[in-house]
Amino acid sequence: MDSTYILLQHYWWFIISLLGALLVFLLFVQGGQSLLFNLGKTELQQKMMLNSTGRKWEFTFTTLVTFGGAFFASFPLFYSTSFGGAYWVWTIILICFVIQAVSYEFQSKKGNLLGKRTYQIFLMINGIGGPLLLGTAVATFFTGSEFTVNKDQIMNVGMPVISSWSNPLHGLEAAFNIWNLCLGLAVFFLSRVQAILYFINNINDEELTTRCRKQLLPNAALFLVFFLAFLAHIMLREGYAIDPSTGEIFMQPNKYFINLIEMPVILAILLIGVVAVLFGIGKTIVSDKFTKGIWFCGSGTVLTVLSLFLITGYNNTAYYPSSVDLQSSLTIFNSSSSFFTLKVMSYVSILVPFVAAYIFYAWRALDIHKIDSKEMSSGNHTY
Repeated sequence: MDSTYILLQHYWWFIISLLGALLVFLLFVQGGQSLLFNLGKTELQQKMMLNSTGRKWEFTFTTLVTFGGAFFASFPLFYSTSFGGAYWVWTIILICFVIQAVSYEFQSKKGNLLGKRTYQIFLMINGIGGPLLLGTAVATFFTGSEFTVNKDQIMNVGMPVISSWSNPLHGLEAAFNIWNLCLGLAVFFLSRVQAILYFINNINDEELTTRCRKQLLPNAALFLVFFLAFLAHIMLREGYAIDPSTGEIFMQPNKYFINLIEMPVILAILLIGVVAVLFGIGKTIVSDKFTKGIWFCGSGTVLTVLSLFLITGYNNTAYYPSSVDLQSSLTIFNSSSSFFTLKVMSYVSILVPFVAAYIFYAWRALDIHKIDSKEMSSGNHTY
């Protein structure tokens, strides 16, 4: 295989991994919605919370769509296999995010048909279901899914479908795997932790901030329990390895741990990310005046998730393994787009830093002042 083609496949797996990592960070919006009735004891406090997350929900939604779009363009066989086979879980995730968009736009509108409380419940559903389902789905990158791939089927004029799902639940079966749920719960509690840290940084309300600090420790403890359990499990379990000479998939003991050892840069990224997350949480717990925890925890989350994505695709590893047919497992080599497509998209990706700069500018403009009760009563645009 051409070395430039291999480089492009690795480059685009890095882009996919980075988008996935950013998405997990931005799920603090969902975490905040799940805490709406736990932290907001008055209508004003709930309004401040919804305006804090409401100014960022479009970043999360856009990143989710970009993540799916990038997968479609760079690794289309994954897109057709997972989105076309595990359609129930992806449909539910999509519905969760659609009702979020509708709820932010209509929950404060006068005379809305369903009433304000109904839309707030919709936001709660998105806040709980979004992170839980996304975490459970991503866990299958380590635990495997029930599908088969037969590329020869493309020559079948009557039914040119090369991938098929083997379980009638079409993706929902992932929820019955305890380790998938473990990561799902870890992502859910992480989203709540980040939301709490973001509220402390973004909302000027002493009573709400005090309540946030009280909620931080139990949510952080639950996140660490589920995350460390999942991390220990994948380090000790067999992984889906590729024989570079034949392309054959085989089970290798401690594959993901070996990947970290053989790729020390990724190991360093993981360790730095974990330390940053722990520092952001710990410093906020011990210091009542510290309000910057979200930036340490958020950057640490991006680094940690990035490293986990990378060890599923790099170092001759099948990133989307099949638990029913090993040789159907997807790798960055057998599921990528053509050389021409990856090359053209790489030129387009040069624009990414400019987009990132605009997002940074927009974020700073939205957060230039902390949200307070005076702003909520000013009559300006509020959710």
